[in-house]
Amino acid sequence: MKSVTLLPEEQIVEQEILRMKIAAAKEKLIDKPEPSPEHKPRQKAAGQSRRRFLHMFGLGALLAAVAGQTYAMLRSLVPDVLYEEPQRFKLGAPADFPEGATFLDERRLFVFREQSTFYAISATCTHLGCTVKMAKLNEPQTVNVNGGQLVELWEFNCPCHGSKFYADGTNYAGPAPKSLKWVKLEVAPEDGQLVVNLSENVAQNFRLTV
Repeated sequence: MKSVTLLPEEQIVEQEILRMKIAAAKEKLIDKPEPSPEHKPRQKAAGQSRRRFLHMFGLGALLAAVAGQTYAMLRSLVPDVLYEEPQRFKLGAPADFPEGATFLDERRLFVFREQSTFYAISATCTHLGCTVKMAKLNEPQTVNVNGGQLVELWEFNCPCHGSKFYADGTNYAGPAPKSLKWVKLEVAPEDGQLVVNLSENVAQNFRLTV
């Protein structure tokens, strides 16, 4: 390739162009803003704030998880609250009950009628709470109970552990420590129905006359 020889005037122009390019490049370097001393600490502080936030967020999540596990463990040790049915309720009109014994399975209660008198005995065994069954006797028998004589047509037997009770609920055999409970009967003044109060016990000679 042949070399080109520039005239003195052309050399001067060429040098001037080169000088201008160098000056323009220097101006770009000079005009480029340098990060201010105040800006650098702010960037560092912002980074520290983000790290602190992430650290606190993670710590809070960990504490919340531990608290949840602790609550679940403690809650499992506390039994659920049992909402029991009302202990006082209506049974029905006296005329609805036949002569003799009527067993109310859902209430675990025996209601007895002897003409115009009524009484009620709980069917809950006093040993471990099983439901006792009424066992009719083949023939009446006389037993000595609490210093007196009782002519009975039935007895109560517990199918769970063999406890036995006379017709008036007195325990005489098996592990049951006490007699069956007699509960109070009364008449509702508004409609004349029989009302039982399972929370109020009465003596074995209690009778409600209607």
